Amino acid sequence: MPLSRPAKNPGAPRPSGDRPRAAPPHGSAAPGHRPGRARRTARAALLLATLTTLTATASPAPAAPAPTARAASLEGVWRTDGYGTLVAIEGRRLRTYETTAVSCLPGSLLGTRTGAPGPHGRSVFTVPDGAPLTVAPAGAGRARMSSPDAVGHRTLRRVAALPDRCRRPAARDPRAVFDVYWQTFAENYPFFRAKKIDWPAVRARYRPRITATTGDDELFAVLREMIEPLYDAHTRVVAGPDQWFAGKRPGTVLPTPAFTARTDAAIAANLGPGVTQHTWARGRIAYADLPDRVGYLRVTQFAQYTDDGSYAADAAELDRALDAVFTRSRTQGPKALRGLVVDLRINGGGHDPLGLRIASRLTRHPYLAYAKRTRNDAHDPGKFTTPEPVRVRPHHGPVFTGPVAVLTGRLTISAGETFTQSLMGRSPAPVRIGENTQGVYSDVLERALPNGWQFGLPNEEFLTAGGHTFDGPGIPPAIRTRVFADEDLDARRDPGLTRARALLSGRATATG
Repeated sequence: MPLSRPAKNPGAPRPSGDRPRAAPPHGSAAPGHRPGRARRTARAALLLATLTTLTATASPAPAAPAPTARAASLEGVWRTDGYGTLVAIEGRRLRTYETTAVSCLPGSLLGTRTGAPGPHGRSVFTVPDGAPLTVAPAGAGRARMSSPDAVGHRTLRRVAALPDRCRRPAARDPRAVFDVYWQTFAENYPFFRAKKIDWPAVRARYRPRITATTGDDELFAVLREMIEPLYDAHTRVVAGPDQWFAGKRPGTVLPTPAFTARTDAAIAANLGPGVTQHTWARGRIAYADLPDRVGYLRVTQFAQYTDDGSYAADAAELDRALDAVFTRSRTQGPKALRGLVVDLRINGGGHDPLGLRIASRLTRHPYLAYAKRTRNDAHDPGKFTTPEPVRVRPHHGPVFTGPVAVLTGRLTISAGETFTQSLMGRSPAPVRIGENTQGVYSDVLERALPNGWQFGLPNEEFLTAGGHTFDGPGIPPAIRTRVFADEDLDARRDPGLTRARALLSGRATATG
């Protein structure tokens, strides 16, 4: 949510603190500005998200019990459970501070309360270029914060006051920059053990290279080298529009305009002659009715659907597309679809709730999509907040409950992956065809450095009902096929789409 990012991977990193504007149509690639928060959808932006244009905390201050007289008041200072963030509310103003054990920097989020607080103290804050933020009291010394462009809530705990270091100018020398960067990862990154990375050893190796006179190029090179071995598409460091780095899983090749044109041609050829694709959301959503009463739905991004650029506009445009696709004639009766192909093989992410909106059109019964938890112990990467269940709730209108095949690959990223995960609890469960997804799910925790640079990292896990996370290797397919291999694109073949169509039309089985 706005405290860390607006959309999970809606575009490439940018140097300013503004919300990302609409990304170019898929098929172009250029770095952009620094996001502001959420997801899926924070102002997420990573190098890998150029393909979207193509297609713990510091030592807490002592807790201060809230006087009974203001039990429903939000006035004062709060610490988030996880996220290393302080939230200060004074009058109608809300601002954040990014903290570690060695730093406290003013955050980019400044909210203004709209109207008076509700009867129970609930307040809504408008955020420049972002979705509104809702903060509500949740018991003595506790509050809950949420935003419509992210799933789940953040727990706030009241503290006595801002730490002294939050009131002092931060040191800006290269060593201070290094220390804030290393410490933020040390307190928030959950996957060091899984990645087999000894983070204290990383500090011991690189800090001696940093002196008071280290130049920007050398400092950037060190910060990049520190996170490159994580191979994590939700890690990044941005020194400027032409100097930035974002991780990716080994073997991932970013799309180019030429590659995108070839994939579009191969898909069109395998949809069949005379098949028309209808598009919405500036081309990011497409649908076609195929022979044998099979539907084909392609989603290349979960953000930036309109020129407006707001989450509310994105959600409205998505609903417009879904209303046109999931009609009564396609979902019930003798001419209803026999099956639906959902193509996510190039999907650069965006806002998680948009994926849930699609999932709601594919079920008549509520079910668990996933549970979300956040690392919340500065010293132990294995400690998290209590997982918060996130559920798929049926749409009040036509829904499709027949067989679904989901096409995935390593360019299925972030919100594209949480959407894939949200369908796994559906009944009947979709058949996944293709390759493993990229393996990144968390909102991106966006942070600033004392010298004005920005960086980002994941700090959350999205768990299955059995408590499993797919971070790292990604969600595997049930039927493994090549995804956009050169030899297939040259011949305009699409093995995954061909297999999905055969399966849904009854010409093949999941194991045959």
